[in-house]
Amino acid sequence: MGALADLRVLDLTQVLAGPYCTMLLADMGADVVKIERPGGDLIRSNPPYAEDPESEAYGGYFQSVNRGKRSLELDLRTDEDRDAFHSLVERADVVVENFKAGTMERFDCGYETLREHNPQLIYSSIRGFGDPRTGETERQGQPSFDLIAQALGGVMEITGQEDGPPTKVGPGVGDLFTAALNAVGILAAVHHRERTGEGQYVDTAMYDAMISLCERTVYQYSCDGEAPTRQGNSHPTLFPYDAFETADGYAVVAAFSDGHWQTLCEAMERPDLAAEYPDAASRLANRDHLRAAIAAWTRQHETDAVVDLLDGRVPAAPIQTTADIFEDPHVHARDMLADVSQPGVDAEMTVAGSPIKMTETMPEPRGRAPKLDEHRAELLEEYPSKSDPQPAESDD
Repeated sequence: MGALADLRVLDLTQVLAGPYCTMLLADMGADVVKIERPGGDLIRSNPPYAEDPESEAYGGYFQSVNRGKRSLELDLRTDEDRDAFHSLVERADVVVENFKAGTMERFDCGYETLREHNPQLIYSSIRGFGDPRTGETERQGQPSFDLIAQALGGVMEITGQEDGPPTKVGPGVGDLFTAALNAVGILAAVHHRERTGEGQYVDTAMYDAMISLCERTVYQYSCDGEAPTRQGNSHPTLFPYDAFETADGYAVVAAFSDGHWQTLCEAMERPDLAAEYPDAASRLANRDHLRAAIAAWTRQHETDAVVDLLDGRVPAAPIQTTADIFEDPHVHARDMLADVSQPGVDAEMTVAGSPIKMTETMPEPRGRAPKLDEHRAELLEEYPSKSDPQPAESDD
């Protein structure tokens, strides 16, 4: 039994942001029903595959963010399927969608309509630019993807080397961070409903989320009027806090406190630097000179030696590849790699585990992702259409 075992979620989302949000809920035990349009989620066919693309039901992209859900294929443009969806809504707690603003209204499935079927419904949307109900702008209705959100929200402007172009962050943070915030909003709305009996609309925009993610750029610009830009792996107000080349790779060192700096200088056998630059202000003012001194030291040692020399006394770590992560005992001890079956082949696929840990109701991937429309029979039996014959009521 997960912490959210009594929560029923209708998931109309596709691609990444919405499915990641509902995946978080499913990992915590929610019954997530993935309502898929005819043909299914757009990313069902995206590679990679475990063995054989011809026989496997879907690729790794879909498997990763849709594990532990049930699937029902519906065409909301038809009366029959729309009626079936409304019946599901009557018994659901949450509806999540990530269409452009106005799309659900065209299907006669907008928030106001669904609230008539279920006054306590929590309706949540993830959009590039939010929903007019919570703040109308001229951007609403425009399509958006992770790259657009990172560009507009300031992420790309502060990412990359000082002399290089604006750079996208590797993971799709425009999708994933927005999704995590939306899950928080949904659970807050559930808590509010438990206290008041009121449902509500939860709206999380990718553009808004990226501004929140870049929080330090906002207060920096407010304080000094200068728009922050790229500075590689360093930090604007902390030093040393950077990546340094080693004899066989790279390591990161975060020794910005006075104590950490003293320890770093001891490991480098440079007591002169510790004495000459004893406080944060002096180190920041001379960061170029000090960065060169640290880099000269790290290049003399292999990555593991640099980390060992600092010996847990100074925050430091190797820059790992995904292969390194798969071999890290810490990752396995934390159950951050989970194997799920891959339909169509006698093989499993590894997906990222849940980063949320709980002592009594531990979140975890609850099985593989569903095949398209795999759970139609059981779902329509659980949630019969209003037009279906209903059993006669007993006089008992």
